[in-house]
Amino acid sequence: QVRLVESGGGSVKVGGSLTIRCEVSESIYGRACLAWFRQVPGKEREGVASVNGFRQSVYADSVRGRFTISKEHGASILSLEMNNVKPEDTGMYFCALSDSLYCGGPSPLVNYWGQGTHVTVSS
Repeated sequence: QVRLVESGGGSVKVGGSLTIRCEVSESIYGRACLAWFRQVPGKEREGVASVNGFRQSVYADSVRGRFTISKEHGASILSLEMNNVKPEDTGMYFCALSDSLYCGGPSPLVNYWGQGTHVTVSS
């Protein structure tokens, strides 16, 4: 059974930084595409960033240069470092896993979802 558990959400000021994390079932961690999606009420879930089995990352235009997705060495942890955050970064952030080794972009086809962690950016 694949499990994805997010943590680290909360409130942050505009221009500030926040890092959210996702603990992934160790048995698949090194072989799969992992991604972060976000969703706000009334809108579709959108891909923010992804990293494939070769640790190659891809970002949505809206976050490129501000967010960094990474797999933490030695641990089954996927992180998303968010810098210079903006009000439009507010939303529920979901960790996602694709059974494919390759992601094909920041919004891969997802096989497993986490429950989400909420981020609020305020002025």
